[in-house]
Amino acid sequence: MRALRLGVVRSAPFAVRALPDGHGRKPDLFFLAEEHKERLTRHELAGPADLVVEVISDDSVARDRDEKFYEYQAVGVREYWIIDPRSGRLRADFYVLDARGQYRAVPPDDDNIYRSMVLPVFWLDVAWLWRPDPNPLAALGRIVGAERVMSVLQDEV
Repeated sequence: MRALRLGVVRSAPFAVRALPDGHGRKPDLFFLAEEHKERLTRHELAGPADLVVEVISDDSVARDRDEKFYEYQAVGVREYWIIDPRSGRLRADFYVLDARGQYRAVPPDDDNIYRSMVLPVFWLDVAWLWRPDPNPLAALGRIVGAERVMSVLQDEV
């Protein structure tokens, strides 16, 4: 996302401390919008992320679906995705803060596409999550266009 100048993406074990005296969390993935970059230090995110993605494992179900859900809602994480790739589950839930500061579920559309509220240029074909051989670069090319991906890659070289 930095290359597209939208913000930054970090993955675990990067710490997020949404409240100064609150729990330090290490979400699987988070996005911080460009306009909130002042929250980011070398060691942690000091304040809420704009979008958090948690991937459920057998030992994290209650933590991700309950503890973190309410914590992220309370501190103002604008969008929260819970991905459950466990065998026999294959479930993706997407939540967005409403005007009252409560998460509301936002289902994918009829084509199984979820369109991010925080990143309007970003959409996700939910079926991609369950592929045994994911190709993130090809997915990004479909989302933002192959020409833009090539342009960004050339700028980075």
